[in-house]
Amino acid sequence: MPVKYYSLRLLPPRPSFAQDMSAEEKAIMQKHSAYWRELMQQGKVIVFGPVLDPKGVYGLGIIAANDDEEVKAFMAGDPANGLNRYEWHPMLAVVPEK
Repeated sequence: MPVKYYSLRLLPPRPSFAQDMSAEEKAIMQKHSAYWRELMQQGKVIVFGPVLDPKGVYGLGIIAANDDEEVKAFMAGDPANGLNRYEWHPMLAVVPEK
């Protein structure tokens, strides 16, 4: 099955989240980062990180998945899911040939 690419946008609970996270929220976000780094090691994540939008920082990731269900499973497994929410869309990505 050919791999598909998706954009994931992680929407924080408030615009100031990056600046005023509580200690509990910081701990969750550290687990969130470790979770996506592990998926990156598996070749499932192309790039991820915060976008420094002056209107409010949000997370962005580009992932490789077999189908929509795998994308949903990635989001469901994220320790920050629930604290934050996701928007996601399939992409017609242009990537280097392997």
